[in-house]
Amino acid sequence: MKVCIFGAGAIGGYMAVMMKRGGVDVSLVARGPHLAAIKANGLKVVFKDKELSADMPATNDPKELGPQDYIIIALKAHQAWESVDQLKPLLGPNTVVVTAQNGVPWWYFYGLDEKFGSLRLKSVDPDNRQWNAIGPQRIIGATVYPATEITEPGVIKHIYGDQFGLGEPNRQPSERLTKFADALTAGGLKPRLYDDIRDDIWIKLWGNLCFNPLSALTHATLDIVATDPGTRAVAKNMMLEAQQIGQHFGANFRVDVERRINGAAGVGAQEGRDPDIDGHRDAPFSVGGGGGAVHDGDLFLGHLAVDDPVGPELHRALVIPVLTRADQHVVGVRLHRQPDVGA
Repeated sequence: MKVCIFGAGAIGGYMAVMMKRGGVDVSLVARGPHLAAIKANGLKVVFKDKELSADMPATNDPKELGPQDYIIIALKAHQAWESVDQLKPLLGPNTVVVTAQNGVPWWYFYGLDEKFGSLRLKSVDPDNRQWNAIGPQRIIGATVYPATEITEPGVIKHIYGDQFGLGEPNRQPSERLTKFADALTAGGLKPRLYDDIRDDIWIKLWGNLCFNPLSALTHATLDIVATDPGTRAVAKNMMLEAQQIGQHFGANFRVDVERRINGAAGVGAQEGRDPDIDGHRDAPFSVGGGGGAVHDGDLFLGHLAVDDPVGPELHRALVIPVLTRADQHVVGVRLHRQPDVGA
């Protein structure tokens, strides 16, 4: 099995090392000092009690790698949209593309019934670039639960977690899904297959869309955000809004709001802040991925009335101070409004 990690950052690099050690033919698309370090010394993952490393082909030019059996896109949503044309040399007739990203994916409505099946997400895929370049029929959806971070070029620190959710957008079992899950298992990872991966996407997004901006604004770890009465109440209101939107589009929430918040409180103090929240480190500040896809530009609210929504206001409250920080590079922010659901 040939697998290319398109975006060998913290999560992509972690998956690469684990899958390589499980016997998969893994290659990487990366850039900058991280790529240089991988070429020189291989890629290392540091756990609390051990270190694992692996050597594998790495490049910033996908043409050098050629068609793959599977491509794992481990970029942020805006990066994936910007770089989709670079991915084309990796696509063969039967190449499967696994979207390992937070937030509502560009293919979300593919495989749904007639009521929603013709809709497109313009907020995450303007001009249908990914839809046309990749094709939704190639997709396996994924949810990512491990927390990792790059501590120096070529070195990834594992903080916690080894689970990944997987599922076909058409909600049917498939041989390609089973093979990919087996490859993760062989590398020591723990995939869980879902009848509808959208359900798990919403469970993961449920937390990201409220905890990440609240933590970024308050500089508090998730255990504090989830237990302080004020921030917990805001998070709960945002999650109830998201649940209303998700259920409108057929999502099933297998846990209730209180249990989801309590789960975040249980892991939030581990090793400091959630690595998803870039604003507390010397890294580009990314705004607009998960929560923005639900609220920004009235993406889903155009189909569903939500009284006095909290989510869009918190999203704006996060954007404004970021834009006033002259020393902080900002990525993923679109200040113009546009219709976000279209045929």
